Amino acid sequence: MAVQQSVGPDPYFPDNGDFRYRVHRYELTLDYRPGPNRLAGTARINAIAGRTALTEFQFNLADFKIGRVRVDGRQPHYTHRGGRLRIRPAKPIRAGAAFTVEVHWSGNPSPVSSPWGGIGWEELSDGALVASQPIGAPSWYPCNDRPADKASYLISVTTPSAYAVVAGGRLLTRTTKASTTTWVYEQAAPTSSYLVGLAIGKFQTVLLGDPGPGGIPQHGHIPAHLLPEFSRDFARQPAMMELFQDLFGPYPFDEYAVAVTEEELDVPVEAQGLSLFGSNHVDGARGSERLVAHELAHQWFGNCVSIADWRHIWLNEGFAKYAEWLWSERSGGRSAQQQAAAAHRLLSALPQDLRLADPGRKSMFDDRLYERGGLTLHAVRCALGDEAFFLMVRSWVRLHRNGSVTTPAFTAHVARFAEEPVDGLFEAWVYGAALPPLPMPGTAAAAV
Repeated sequence: MAVQQSVGPDPYFPDNGDFRYRVHRYELTLDYRPGPNRLAGTARINAIAGRTALTEFQFNLADFKIGRVRVDGRQPHYTHRGGRLRIRPAKPIRAGAAFTVEVHWSGNPSPVSSPWGGIGWEELSDGALVASQPIGAPSWYPCNDRPADKASYLISVTTPSAYAVVAGGRLLTRTTKASTTTWVYEQAAPTSSYLVGLAIGKFQTVLLGDPGPGGIPQHGHIPAHLLPEFSRDFARQPAMMELFQDLFGPYPFDEYAVAVTEEELDVPVEAQGLSLFGSNHVDGARGSERLVAHELAHQWFGNCVSIADWRHIWLNEGFAKYAEWLWSERSGGRSAQQQAAAAHRLLSALPQDLRLADPGRKSMFDDRLYERGGLTLHAVRCALGDEAFFLMVRSWVRLHRNGSVTTPAFTAHVARFAEEPVDGLFEAWVYGAALPPLPMPGTAAAAV
């Protein structure tokens, strides 16, 4: 595993995260009441100081009431303003030392403000949903909110028994006492804070396909009245899983789940081991099948292999977009070359002022980044040829499993699988703004 931590604040979100330490494990104990939208929580956070002693440090946490804070069992001085919980321990934490922080908080969770509207904990008409990309995690728990700081999670959620709780990871226990039920999930694989997903609602749970011995359990959690449409729309997800394991390497987690809310969502959102869809993505006609493939592919690209900071988001979205094209190609739809040509036509009619390597905060979710990211990977495939390209992709996932990566790391990795230099390809597609010619299979020169 290669972890490439940023050495300073994220340039797009300098107020989020603290690079002076890293978290090893979060243990969250939550009690949520949907009616009043009331959340009470306790977090036990195991962390490790960086190369210098910590006289103070911070977590990101939205506007909750803080009931108690402890550092290694001792009461520190702390302040909580502007989404930052600043903590000054009773004595400095020495460089490289492990330490434990306990935080109690309560209040009415709501999305945090962002350039894209409210993000994070969202109260639904009957339940709740967490979709945190990129900075919504502090809307419901204290965290070191930077994508490269990945930790394991143990999450316990108590709700009224009429509601089910779905989280990424393995369900360890479900215990009912009187009128409430406590659900305990564990995500053992290192997870970025924004990728901790949660859905609370009245769901029916179904198994998608038969994983068989050694297979990946895949579950769907959906409102009962959407089950007929869901059964058709997600019927081919097990085949996607099989294809992506062949192309990208073994599925990186223990299980995979999808949850569908009663309400509509602008776009589906991936979490680690879990993807969240709106009712508008279930139509019984496979109208959103490319998005099913897109969110599944993120389990490899974005979740298992994460980005060191948000400048490199094309490595998440470009791969997920290209996975859509690969699924289409392998399932009887348009070929990747036809998809690339359509994307090229689309981009050629749009402003060409976006650079994949550093799109800027305003453009990090621009549709052009997704399409150009997919085109860039198609250009790499054309330059390397299929055998070397997919060998490169599987090696990329294997080498950086559970780690964090950057664009320069990817360009260097691709170069090791190329018979000819690829500097020009990346200079044109990733670092340049003008749209290069449409890449064609078997002609490396056409890739630039």
